[in-house]
Amino acid sequence: MIISGVDTSQGPMLKRTKVSITRERQTRDYMPEGTISFNDEDAEGIVQPHNDVLVIFVLINKSRVKRVLIDQGSSTNIIRSRVVEQLGLQDQIVPIVRVLNRFNMVCKNTKREITLPVNTAGTIHETKFYVIERDMRYNALFGRPWIHNTRAIPSTLHQALNFPTPGRIKTVYGEHPAAKEMFAVDEVISMSALSTSKNLESVRKEETK
Repeated sequence: MIISGVDTSQGPMLKRTKVSITRERQTRDYMPEGTISFNDEDAEGIVQPHNDVLVIFVLINKSRVKRVLIDQGSSTNIIRSRVVEQLGLQDQIVPIVRVLNRFNMVCKNTKREITLPVNTAGTIHETKFYVIERDMRYNALFGRPWIHNTRAIPSTLHQALNFPTPGRIKTVYGEHPAAKEMFAVDEVISMSALSTSKNLESVRKEETK
C-alpha cells in the first residue's frame, strides 16, 4: 500500500456520478440515470463471508495483464518492471526520482515511470505508473489516480468494479480465485512462521534442561 503522493489529473473529468449500494433488486429499475449501484445479483456465486481484495485483469499493449490489485488506499499506480519488459515497452520508461512512502510498510525509491493505455472492458485510459523492480504478489496496482480518473466504484464485497461510460454503466468482475490465492499466501507464511517459532522455543527448552 502507498499512502502518500501527489494525485494528478489524467483525463477529462466526467459529470458527477451518484453512488449507492443497495440489497433490493427492485430498486435498480428506479435508479436515476448515471447512478452506480451494487446488489445481491452482483455477488452471486461468491462464497460469503469473505475478506478478499479486489483483483482484476486489464489489457495493456493488446496483452492481458492478470493480478491487477485495486487499492483505494494507494495514492499512486505501480507496475512491476518485469511486466513492462514482457510487454516490450522498456523504451517508453521515463527516468524520474520518486519516494513512495510506506510502500509495503517501508519507504521505497523509484527512478522510473511509464504512461500506458489501459483497456478496461473496452474503455481506454492513459495511466501513469511508477515502475518497481522488486517482486510483488500482483503485477500492477491501481490506486486512487486510476480509480478517480475512470470514476470507478470498486466493491470488494461484491468482487466487482463499476464505472460510467457515455450511455451506460460498465461492470468489471474480479478474479476471485486469484484474490483468494494471494490471501492464502499470507496464511501459509503466518503458519510457517508460527511453526518455526514453536520449534525454536522447543529447542531452547531442551538446551536449558
